[in-house]
Formats: sequence, C-alpha cells, structure tokens
Amino acid sequence: MSTPNLTAEAPTVRNSYPVAGMTCAACVHHVGEALRAVPGVTGASVNLATASAAVEHLPGAVEPATLAQAVAAAGYRLDTTAPNANAADAGRDDARRREERALRTRLLLAAAGAVILLLGSFPALPWTDALLSLRWYPLLLWAVATPIQLWAGWPFYTAGWAGLRRGQPNMHTLIALGTTVAYGYSAATVALDLILPVFLGDSAAGWTAGGLHFDMAAVIVALILLGRWLEARALSRTSDAIVRLMDLQPRTAHLIAADGATADIPAEQVAVGDTLLVRPGEQVPVDGVVQSGASAVDESSLTGESMPVDKAAGAAVYAGTLNGAGAFTMQAARVGADTALAQVIRLVEEAQGSAAPVQRLADRVAAWFVPAVGIIALTAAAVWLLLGPAPSAQYAMLTLVAVFIIACPCALGLATPTAIIVGVGRGAERGILMRNAVALERAHAVNLVAVDKTGTLTRGQPQVVASAAAAGVDDAAVLRCALAVEQFSEHPVAQAVMRYGQTQGLTPPPSDPDASDFTAHPGAGVTGRVDGRPVVVGNAALLSQYGIEINGELSAQADRMAAQGQTPLFVGQEGRLRGVIAVADTVRPDAPGAVASLRAQGVRVVMLTGDRPEVAAAVAAACGIDEYRAGLLPGDKAAALRELHAAGSVVAMVGDGVNDAPALAVADVGIAMGGGADAARESADIALMRDDLLAVATALRLSRATMRTVRQNLFWAFFYNALLIPVAAGALYPVFAALGGVPPGLAFFFGDAGFLNPILAALAMAFSSVSVVGNSLRLRKARI
Repeated sequence: MSTPNLTAEAPTVRNSYPVAGMTCAACVHHVGEALRAVPGVTGASVNLATASAAVEHLPGAVEPATLAQAVAAAGYRLDTTAPNANAADAGRDDARRREERALRTRLLLAAAGAVILLLGSFPALPWTDALLSLRWYPLLLWAVATPIQLWAGWPFYTAGWAGLRRGQPNMHTLIALGTTVAYGYSAATVALDLILPVFLGDSAAGWTAGGLHFDMAAVIVALILLGRWLEARALSRTSDAIVRLMDLQPRTAHLIAADGATADIPAEQVAVGDTLLVRPGEQVPVDGVVQSGASAVDESSLTGESMPVDKAAGAAVYAGTLNGAGAFTMQAARVGADTALAQVIRLVEEAQGSAAPVQRLADRVAAWFVPAVGIIALTAAAVWLLLGPAPSAQYAMLTLVAVFIIACPCALGLATPTAIIVGVGRGAERGILMRNAVALERAHAVNLVAVDKTGTLTRGQPQVVASAAAAGVDDAAVLRCALAVEQFSEHPVAQAVMRYGQTQGLTPPPSDPDASDFTAHPGAGVTGRVDGRPVVVGNAALLSQYGIEINGELSAQADRMAAQGQTPLFVGQEGRLRGVIAVADTVRPDAPGAVASLRAQGVRVVMLTGDRPEVAAAVAAACGIDEYRAGLLPGDKAAALRELHAAGSVVAMVGDGVNDAPALAVADVGIAMGGGADAARESADIALMRDDLLAVATALRLSRATMRTVRQNLFWAFFYNALLIPVAAGALYPVFAALGGVPPGLAFFFGDAGFLNPILAALAMAFSSVSVVGNSLRLRKARI
C-alpha cells in the first residue's frame, strides 16, 4: 500500500470553523452568504449536520476575526479558536454534550409543565370545565405556562428575533411567532377576563371558557425541544466513523535510545528518524520503515483489507495499524499530522463537511421558504378571521400557529448533509476515501468505467519472460543496453527489466541520468545514451519516432509474444533495432469478479491501455471485458474519455500511474488505486486505500446508496411540507363542512371544524428531522 499525500495542493487557504446557532437550511444559507460576502473569501461551504463552515480565501487576505464578525452580524457565532478541529475533537465533543444537556434540562421543564397544563385544561377531561370556572384558575395556568414560554423557549426568541431583525427569518422565527401567538392569545384572554367584569359586571364572567391555549403553547415548545434533543443525539452518531478513526491514533511509543535503552514517550513527541520498538499486539505509533524483526500487521483500519500483511526489514508500516504476534524495530518516517492515518482523518472530515450540489439547491430553497411560509400563515389567518366559522378569531389563531410550526425547514437542512456524513464515513471504513461530497454525488450517476491495464487490471509487477536479439547481436548485450537506461525509470516495466538483469548476473553501469540524457516518455518508453550512443527502449511507436524500423524476424517474434498476452519491449541503438524483451503482467485475481460486479450494476467497462492491441485483447478476454482501446498515449486516454463523455456517458476512470493522471483529471469521476503514484491520487476524486479493483464497484454502490438516501430524505422533507402546509392552513375545512362535520375519530386531529391541531403540527415537525437523521443512519448498516 502506498499512502502519499492524500490531499491536493490548492491555491487558496481552506479552514473549517465550528458555527453555533444554526438550526435549519435557512440558517445554512444565511451563514454562507455572510461568509461569501467577506472580501478575499473565494468560497464557503456550511454544513448543518456538522455545525461547521469551511472557508476558502486568498492567503493573507482574511483574518479569522473578520469572518467571525460577518457571521455574528448574521445572528450566529463562528468559533475561530479551534480551526480545522475534527468533528470528534474533544472540544467539539464537549460542546455537543453541553448542548445536549442544556436541551434536556429545558425539555424536562417544558414537558413537566405541559403535562400539568394538559391535565388542567384539556377539554375532554371531566374536571376541566369546573376548574376553568374558578376565577383564579386561569391565572394559575398562566403562571405555569410563563416559565415554559420564556425560559424553556427562550433560545427560540433570541435566534428568531436576530433573524427577523435582519429580514432573514429562520426556523426559530417561525417557532417563536407560533408559540407566542398561542401564548399571547391565551394571556390576553385571561387579562380581558379580569378587566371586562369591571365594566360589564357578572355577565362577562366565564368568557375564558374554551379560549385558553396555554397547554398548546407549552406542548409545542416541549415537542420541538424533544425533537431537537433527539436530533442532537442522533447527529452525534453520524460522526462515529471519525470517532473510530481518532481512537486508532496511538497514545505512546517505545523509543530506543542510542545506548539501546527503551523509554515510553507520547506518540506526538516522536520525531522523524527516531528508532522505535513495536511489541506484539500493539499499534504502530507512526508511519515508518521496519529495520529489524518481522511480523504480520492488520491494516484493515486504513485499507479495509481483513487479511494481515507480512512485514519484514524494509517494509513500510503505518500509524494506527495493529501489530500481530511478532516484534520489530522501525524508523519513524512521518509523524503527527503527516501520517497516513492523520491524512485520512483530515480528508474524511473535509469530505463530510463539504456540500453536495443538491444540498446547495435545498439551502437556496429554504432561504425563500421561510418568508413564503410567513406570508401563507398570515394570509390564511386573515381569511379565516374574516370568513371563518365562529369563533373566527380562535380559528384564525389556530391556523396561524399550525402553519408557523409545521413549516419549519429543519428536515430540509438535514436531508443531504446527514446522508453525506454517514456515506463518507462508511466509505472510509471500507478503505474508500471520497475527496468531497461532489465526488460522492457525481459517482452515483456513473454508467461507464474506463480502466487502465497495467497496475489496475493486472498486478502491476510485470516480469521478463523472454528475450530475442537481432542477428549478430548478443542477448546479454541487448539486456545490458536496456538496463543502462531503465535504471533511471520508476515504471513497473523498467523495474521488471532491472530484476531480470540481476537474475542474469548483469548490473547496469553507474551513470548520471543527466549525463546519459535520460528521458521518460510516459506510455511509450525511455531514451538515453550508453557509451555516448543514443538508445531507445519502448514500444514500436517510440522507436518509429526515432527512425528505427521494426521488421523481419524480430517483428514476427514480437507479434507472437503479444498474442500470448506478453508486452514486447523493443531495444534500439544508433538507429538500429537490437532486440526485443517480452514482459508479462498477470491479471489480478479480483479483476474478473470486479468487472462482473460493475456489469451487474449496469455499468459499461472499457479498457484503455498504451500496450499493443494483441496484449490488450488477451488481458481483456481474461477479465471479461468486451471493449478496449490499445496503443494510447496519456493524452490519447484523456481524449478517449472526452469522446465517451460526449457520447452521453458519465465516465469514471480507474488508474494508478503517473501516465493516468491526465485521464483521471478529465473523467467525470477519477478513481486512484491504492498502490498508485502521488500524481494519480492528487488527480482523483476517489482514492482507494488498497489495490483491490472490487473496491471500485463498492464505491459506486456506496454512492448510489447514499444518493438514494438523500432523495428519500428530500422527498420526505418536501412532501411533508407540500402536504401538511395546506392542511395546517385550513384546506380541509370545506371538505369536512361538505361531509357534515368532522368524524368523531378525527376530532382530536381536526377539532370540530376541520382545522389542524397545532400540537400535532409540532409533533410532525419535531419528528420529521429525527426521521431524516434516522434514515441516514441506516446507511451504516446498508449492504454495499
């Protein structure tokens, strides 16, 4: 496994900050707009589920305090003291626990008061009428309702007023207005009951009967707090993947001093170059290289691969992986934030905090949604006040409260980010790293996968299996000529030639690549000078480019090699063909199954390779691939992808080498194999932490499962509002009037006339968010 830098360099600075006070999609929109309006900010992505904002800005152009001021002016709080903290960071975790405790305390008070008010004023109870007839009793109800409204519900007022004052109403604005109308209507009724008898005498007594709704306001506050509390608890579970990754970070390391003594030190104090001891059953403290000893290491925490990997001297080991029964010493190579585990955590955190395009659409809709709901509520209340049945004022009040409460866009704001968080985390557990939410969303639409051959469909460790020399040329001379230039190349074919030369007892002459004019031609071969004479080693196209003709017996021999699935590597010197070397790369055992799995998902598979058509045909047949294109240079692969895309396909490119980087960048979705080079990873949208082609099919299934969950969440959020807002506005009144009244079984839901009980509106709104989060959490157990 190769685990180089997992994040690409960017021309801008990107920092993530916790944001407090957001409760709905409208809040997300307002915070994002405030950040993007700051001069120097080039982009901002706000996530409700992680309560964070990722801000991109020009280096040195923006101070964190300026960002905090902009967010504060929008009515929210940006914490600049802990930039780029993980979702599972201790400070963030403590803040979430404090929020949960505060919500629970307010919930308990509101719930207790709501129960008292319901038992004391619910019309169906036998003692309600007798109690309400007592002149002092409504005052008692008022006294019980007031701390619920003004203390338990105080956060709704503070956040709601801030939004209303700026002309940017949010969820809290709707809740505050709705509960205040119910509470204020009831308080005004009690006050009038005390004042009117002074002027009207005993004829005004009992005017409050049936007109008090303190219980309604209290139950709404309690239900919304219950929903918020359950939502907070559920949201904390969406970051379980980050928590598990954080738990993998070792706490201590055994440092071996120069005198051989061993001392335990905190893992964060390990320096590059330190020699460490790893005992049986312990976690590897940092990334490094085994110096002595041997063991088998469980790397499933990073790669998702369940089989332990044998480690001996010279093998790479990674922080957080679990040592088996052996012991070994290692030299630290990467520590702290540079370890593979730290980079994985950072990449997962960034991906979970990023916004998918569908989420941005939902946020924009929500920004207009809240004001539109306010207009609908006021319009419906005015209509029923003027045209509704008696008592029209009470029905107008019920309508106003129900619409305000039921239309809060909480579920809309959580629909996408919760699914993205769980999906990205689930992928990380399987060794599939999504660079951002855009990649996860885009991957679900892929219907064509283009795969490289060498290192992707094949093992990427070719071996020399035969060689032939031109007439009058010694085989050893051909091989020695190839070794002289291939020694400077990192390509797998070059390494195969070097290994073969060693087995033949040949070593390349010591040389300087600059002095030998060494040049690598991606996808074609290499050129250089040996003893001052030009040498070309590569495919037929490269030799033709240098004027070397391929014909005669060597050409026929090369054709026979290619027909057997071997790659002919031509060697030319001073304008003449000197020989040909056959290199074979075996097909990965998982390749046929991976191709079959992709086809089962309805995905078309095309192989793109720079190899000869005969070799390409043999490998394609072994893998079960019907379509292939051979003899392609890196630029040709990119052009082929553009052509496939232009034909209507959504294309994913799977590769592992430097020559695949252009194609990975051009593809709709670039997927880099785990053993690939840095350039391939940095060009890819998805990085596979292990060399397993089956993970490509898994990544596409995960993307589809995640986006299916997003669509379910959005459907529920939109359908819920589209269906219930008209009901809350009184749309069923004429229906029930035509039927002769509300059936007895529906009286609790719609009263006597057909107007929705606002308590049910609060119940539906509170649990809509919980249902969305719960549906997203199902992804943790989904079969992918």
